[in-house]
Amino acid sequence: MRFSQTFLDEIRDRVPISDVIAKRVTWDRRKTNVSRGDYWACCPFHGEKSPSFHCEDRKGRYHCFGCGVTGDHFRFLTDLEGLSFPEAVQQIADMAGVAMPQPDPQAERREKERTSLLDVMELATQYFEDQLQQANGAKARAYLRERGLTGRTIETFRLGFAPDSRNALKEFLAGKGIAKDQIEACGLVVHGPDVPVSYDRFRDRIMFPILSSREKVIAFGGRAMSPDAPAKYLNSNETELFHKGNVLYNFARARRAMAGVDAAATIIAVEGYMDVIALHQAGVENAVAPLGTALTENQLDLLWKMTSQPVLCFDGDGAGIRAANRGVDLALPHLKPGRSVRFAMLPDGKDPDDLVRQEGRAPFDQVLANARSLAEMVWLREIQGSSFDTPEKRAELEAKLKQVTAVIADESVRRHYGQDMRDRLHAFLQAASPGRGGERRQFERGNRQGGGQRGGPGGRQQQNTSGPTAISDRLARSSLVSGQQAVPSLRESVLALTIVNHPQLLFDEYDEISTIEFDHRDLQRCWATVLNAAAANGPRLTREGLVEQLDAEGFAPLIAAIDQQIRYARLWTATAAAAPEDAREGYLQALALHQRSKALHWQRRELERELAHATEEADLEAVPQLLRTLQEVQLEVTRLENQEAIIEGFGVLSGRVKGPAAR
Repeated sequence: MRFSQTFLDEIRDRVPISDVIAKRVTWDRRKTNVSRGDYWACCPFHGEKSPSFHCEDRKGRYHCFGCGVTGDHFRFLTDLEGLSFPEAVQQIADMAGVAMPQPDPQAERREKERTSLLDVMELATQYFEDQLQQANGAKARAYLRERGLTGRTIETFRLGFAPDSRNALKEFLAGKGIAKDQIEACGLVVHGPDVPVSYDRFRDRIMFPILSSREKVIAFGGRAMSPDAPAKYLNSNETELFHKGNVLYNFARARRAMAGVDAAATIIAVEGYMDVIALHQAGVENAVAPLGTALTENQLDLLWKMTSQPVLCFDGDGAGIRAANRGVDLALPHLKPGRSVRFAMLPDGKDPDDLVRQEGRAPFDQVLANARSLAEMVWLREIQGSSFDTPEKRAELEAKLKQVTAVIADESVRRHYGQDMRDRLHAFLQAASPGRGGERRQFERGNRQGGGQRGGPGGRQQQNTSGPTAISDRLARSSLVSGQQAVPSLRESVLALTIVNHPQLLFDEYDEISTIEFDHRDLQRCWATVLNAAAANGPRLTREGLVEQLDAEGFAPLIAAIDQQIRYARLWTATAAAAPEDAREGYLQALALHQRSKALHWQRRELERELAHATEEADLEAVPQLLRTLQEVQLEVTRLENQEAIIEGFGVLSGRVKGPAAR
């Protein structure tokens, strides 16, 4: 039987070609990039020892650079497995979960009609192109020149002009022998029971042909020349050929451009036709656009067919920010491992067309380089312009973040998003929330009664008198936006600050303390300065001398930040106010936890490596045991990570406090 092109395209688009080929080859792990849908193997059509057989999911094609074979899903099955074409179609349809079409004379007739409609759309495109070059297209040509478009760009995108006439296109097509019902089926005229005489849908508009994935014209977008037109942009209505939510402008051309770019490139979704065209002229050929509406799920799926992490680019005004937030909500439920989106926000008042026309490509490339992850967009949206000066508001923020990430369908991605939001919330409240008190209850009472001397580099700490914290103000100074590294983990801050405030511990426990490795880069450099100071001064090293040396080396802001972090967490044993015995006991407990955490993370990495090797070797006995051990280690890692409030409250019962507060 004859299969319609629509049916073949549907099942081919639903099944990655790598799934078809994987049954007959073993992918090369070194050259294959699964997240990009890019696979390499030794060719199944001829014997070879090095992989030269390549397939790409986004193209739905394979090619061997050794023997030259090439084809699609069906060609692979017919050439390699000897199936007939209907048998190959049946196998792909089964994989796609789509029922085979039954012989249907009406369906075959519709397919012929569809092909005829494509011919009509091609005639209309040629007509609009010709009209642009005629005398009545002069105004449209001038407009395109003002927008900076060259003749070559106009020709590449087949731009045209619809004259200001109610029947010019209709009469042209009728003169070519096109039937009235075909003209209507293409959406080229407005018709209906309440329209006595049909008339051209597009009048006095610059015309943008919209192509299918097979690069056939299936619809038009028209930009009004008159400022009084009811709609600035007008698209074709829904037809047999065109379903607006399933199409991206410039999809086929951008997909083709992706074949010749490096692995770091991606697809960029912008907001309009002119943005795509201006970017293409500036050398950015991998841009697409939805058709005048917000991005749809089907359009997002099209983006993911081409790349694992498309960039959604929005204007920097209020409407652009609202559109970006809609994009966040659209993408979240559909995230999977290796499949996400990034967001590029343009300067306020600029769109890509303005930017590249006025300033060239470089500023747009910088916008792309600064694109934010989806997780960061979620975070910024929920805290922007809000105040979290009370526990209730902070709890509300935490609940909102949980609610937003709960929509992610993939369990693994949802879990990691939850952890990411908790980490951001933890770091943010420590770095940006107002101060909330001292190290312990006795110390606080001493302050109220006699104004005890606070420890830390700042000496006496003034009571916080600031009003509600406006997140938008603090956000500008926080590492989450500035790109600087955030404050260290609470555990690392305890280890470092305890030594700064009690340097004698360095000499009591030097062998173990000197080997500590910090994950935080600035803390690593700070720690080197501490150890150098200890080596130079020996047991004569005092807290004041060490603080002075750290200040001279530029570490005063870091010490102040972790001192504030410690105070917010009420881990008073790390402060200068703690008695030496309490500081030492708290430090040793923190050090033991730190070393245990390092050991567990190392053990987890080794188990993951062994598990990958056992899986590759199909060692069915080793894999279950390794999985069980890995799960046990992961549980222990999680347990330790939940103990960030290290030794909180230790020493409260001992009553040992230095200085005036003890009296």
